[in-house]
Amino acid sequence: MNNSGFEKTIAYTFKNKELLTKALTHSSYCREHAVDIRGNNERLEFLGDAFFDAVISVELYRRLENVDEGKLTKTRALIVCEKSLATVGTRLNIGEHLNMGKGEEHSGGRQRESIIADALEAVIGAIYLDGGYDEAARFVSREFASTIDDALAGKLFADYKTQVQEALQKRGQKTFISYKLDREEGPDHDKTFYVHLVCNGKTLGSGSGKSKKEAEQNAARATLEGGIK
Repeated sequence: MNNSGFEKTIAYTFKNKELLTKALTHSSYCREHAVDIRGNNERLEFLGDAFFDAVISVELYRRLENVDEGKLTKTRALIVCEKSLATVGTRLNIGEHLNMGKGEEHSGGRQRESIIADALEAVIGAIYLDGGYDEAARFVSREFASTIDDALAGKLFADYKTQVQEALQKRGQKTFISYKLDREEGPDHDKTFYVHLVCNGKTLGSGSGKSKKEAEQNAARATLEGGIK
């Protein structure tokens, strides 16, 4: 598959073209075309997630010299999230380059934030394997420059999970927060996830979404909107 147009968009030319093809292959494509499941982008997504986190951590460590670990962690959470990845992935038009099953495509998969975010993490992982850490760091630092600037300026989208954790901790007692998956509904290419937030054994809010991350954010938002008692 010729992905030269996408290579121009991301300003990186792969030596191993198969890595990019795999990064842009959604699991639904493998299912519909009887391709080995190892041909999808999920393993590269796993790798890219770790290096995305690492690159942003280093960037913030260098730029925020006078802040403590808590502030660094909170700022990183604003950047290293599905919404941030989906925003950049949409700008790079990654959805249009994905190898995707017809069912997933017809249900709006090329525009789905969770799929775009996962694919971008897979691309980061592929760049790392193809060109090393420096190339992956260069890509992340360049493409997420404005995202980082907005996070530092307090202009970035709300991270409800961080907000609810801070609100609960202000009550002055030990806080143990977890997100429990209630159920999944729908076919593999169009699932909806339902979760609830638990704090110290008490359910505080529930939410749903097209990914577990989105459902957790919505559960945290529902907790905030419902008032924390």
